[in-house]
Parts: sequence; C-alpha cells; structure tokens
Amino acid sequence: MTRLIILLSFCSFVQVMNAQETWSLETCVKHAWENNLTVQQAQLNTRNAELSQKQSQFNRLPTVNGSASAGFQFGRTIDPTTNTFNNTRIGFNSYGINAGVILFDGNRINSEVQQSHYDLQAIKLEGENTRQTVALNVSTAYLNILLSEEQLANAQTQLSLSNQQLARTARLVEVGQLAPNARLDLEAQIARNEQSIIEAQNAVDIGYLNLKQLLQLDPAADLVLEKPEANIEDQALVRTFTLEEVYRTALQAQPGVAAAQARLESSKIGEKVARSGNLPTLNLFGNLNTNYSSVARDFNNPNTDNAMLVPNDPIPVEIDGNTIDVVFFSTEGITFPNQSFTDQLNQNFGQSAGLSLSVPIYNNHRNNINRERARLNVISAELTARQVTDQLKTDVQSAITGFRAARNGYLAAQRSQNAAEAAYNDAQRRFDVGAINTFEFNNAVDNLDVARRELTRAKYQLLFNLKVVEFYMGQPL
Repeated sequence: MTRLIILLSFCSFVQVMNAQETWSLETCVKHAWENNLTVQQAQLNTRNAELSQKQSQFNRLPTVNGSASAGFQFGRTIDPTTNTFNNTRIGFNSYGINAGVILFDGNRINSEVQQSHYDLQAIKLEGENTRQTVALNVSTAYLNILLSEEQLANAQTQLSLSNQQLARTARLVEVGQLAPNARLDLEAQIARNEQSIIEAQNAVDIGYLNLKQLLQLDPAADLVLEKPEANIEDQALVRTFTLEEVYRTALQAQPGVAAAQARLESSKIGEKVARSGNLPTLNLFGNLNTNYSSVARDFNNPNTDNAMLVPNDPIPVEIDGNTIDVVFFSTEGITFPNQSFTDQLNQNFGQSAGLSLSVPIYNNHRNNINRERARLNVISAELTARQVTDQLKTDVQSAITGFRAARNGYLAAQRSQNAAEAAYNDAQRRFDVGAINTFEFNNAVDNLDVARRELTRAKYQLLFNLKVVEFYMGQPL
C-alpha cells in the first residue's frame, strides 16, 4: 500500500508538472494578439473598413427595387380601371419594379472608392501599430518579471550567505574567538535579507499580475515563463546608433507614420467628394408596373341573356311641316363579368424609361460648408502627420539616449560589483581572523548585495533599451 501511494503521488506530480506549460515571450505575444481587446477592436475596425470599400465599389452598379401594395377603398372613390367615381368598396393591388443607374455624379463615386481604399489602408496600419504596441507592452512586462525573479534569486542567495556566516560566527563565539554580541549584527543582517526577499517576491507577484492582465488571463491562472539567457553581448556594449540612421529607418518601418500619411491622402480625396456636390447628376431610370381592381369588368364579353329594348320618351321632330314623334330604344339588362386577376395584370402592364438630370442651385449652403469642412480635414490630417513624425523623432531620440545611458550604467554597475566583490572577499578574510567587527563585515555584505542588484537591474535595463531602439528600426521583438 505504501508503494502504491508513493507511485500515485509521483504520477500526480508528473501530471501537474506537465500541465504547467512554459510560456515563451513569443507565446505571450501571440496570445495577447489573439485575446487582447484592443487588438480585437482593431480587427473589427479593419473588417468594417473592408465592407465600406466594397459598398463604395458596388455604388457603381444599378439599383433594382420591387414594390407591391394591396388595400381597400371606401366611399366615393375613383375606379382605377375606368377612372370614374364609384361609391362602393374597391379592393386593389399594384405591383412595380424600378431600376436606375447613375451615369454622372461629378465623379463622386470614383472619389469615394479611392477614399475608401486609403481609409482601409490607414485602418490596417493602425491595427498593426496596435499589435506592435501590445507586443512592446508584453515584452516590457515579461522583462520586468525576469528582472524581479533574478533579484529574488539574488536576495535568496544573499540570505543563504548570511546564514552561513552566522553559523561560522556562532562557532567562533563557542571557542571564544569572538564576543557573544557578534551574532547580533548578523541576525539583523539576516532580517534585512528576509525583508529583501519579501520585497522581491512582491515585485514578482505584481509583475505576473500585470502580464496576466495584458494577456487577458485569470489572475489565479498558473503562468510559468521561459527564462532565456539574458546575457549582454559584447557588440551591444560597443554598438552605436545615430539619430539620422534610426529615424530614417523608423519612418519606413513604423506603421503609425504610414497610417497618418494614408489618412492625409484620404482627406485630400474627401475634398474631391465635397466638390462633386456642386456638379449635376445624371441618372438613367426604368419602370415596370401593373395593377388590379376588384370592380374591373370585362367589357369585351357582355352577357345579353337578360337584355331588352326599352323605349325612351318620344322626341317631336318636324319634317316637311309635319310634327312627328321619334322614339329611340335603349338596351337594358346587359351585364359584364368581372375581369380576372391575371387578365388585369396583363392588360394594365406598363413600362417607362428615361433620363433625369439634377442640377444643384441652392441647398442651404450645404455644399459650400462641406467643401470648407473637407479643407479643414486636410489641414488637420497634415498637422496629425507632422505630429506623428515629430513624436517619432522625439521617441527615437529618447530611445537612443536611454540606450546610451543604460550602457554606461551597466558598465559602471559591472565595475561597482567587481569592487564590491573584492571588498567583500577581503572583509571575509579579515572577519574570520577577527581583524574587523561584524558591523564592518555587514557593511561589506550590504555593499555587495546592492552592487549585485544594481547590476541585475542595469543588465535588464540595457536589454530593454536595446530592444526599444531595434523596435523603432523595424526589427521583431
């Protein structure tokens, strides 16, 4: 039974370890692209722009619409089949098909097609810019976690060294080489190391929370990050970037700049659309229609079964001096059957076709205001494009300056750690032989701890600033 429990426990442990998937930076970025709400909104905007472009292209095609109506007329109404008044209820149906196509509209449709093309291009580039921003934010959070975890490991190592030193001091106190109060400073040092571990662990937890929020993950979800080699290559320490080189490349590589230019071109086409409002519009139209009435009669097929001649009142007529009564007869009793539904549709079928010309003369100054608004949109787009390029230049300058500062800081941190390690090793030897007290030794330990943490921070800062410069140059993160 004991062996079975051990085996089951081992299998459960292996299963849990396999369930904890390791996330690389590439995996995190891809997951963010698929689940980040801002990226999803950008995708919806792109799809909406694609539909707008299709609609602008389809506006060149004719329009065809069908219509149908049915109802009753009451009281004194006009019979649509005889165009006479009737004081009865009449049921009616009407059907029609209307078609039309724009022959000329001041080149509005063609301009709208061009404008929708630039709008779609701008939205796609803005979406790509959003993806790059999300990737940069995820990379920053990823690097912050790696930095915090390495600082946590350094703090744990420092605590282990302090515990070893306390054990060594305790042995020296036992043999009488050191005074009993020599342990107090080391115990205080251990307490500070434990505090550093707590602070580093808090930084790790906050870093994971920030990354999970960017990835749209549950804060309680397990997330294990892949820890790549974070070594500083020698070429990074001697690499130089010039503002002109990076800025020129960034102008071609950054989608935000291209998006602003596409918006500018779209606004210029918008001026053409606005000017078309002052030009005539020529349309070709056609119409098919027919109708039905419940009181329509078939006058071509009279029913004479009950027909009779009925004399009218005599009319006196004088012929050769003699007055003669002339009697006229009228036929009564003739009825006409209702005309069938299909016959009415066939007989009432009509067609029409023609051209319509609309010439704008006065429309409440709407066309003038639209042209002025379009011109303002062009000026606004030009200012936006300049702001984007100016901001890009500022960002590039900041990135290059940050890289240079981070490189100098890393080199200084290296020298500081080397000096702190040499001072610590010397203090260790002197403390072991009783040449210095615990306060002086702890001071050397603190200096080494600070130097190590500063070197770790400087290393990741240099890596981050290097990646930022490469990001502006269009290199993948």
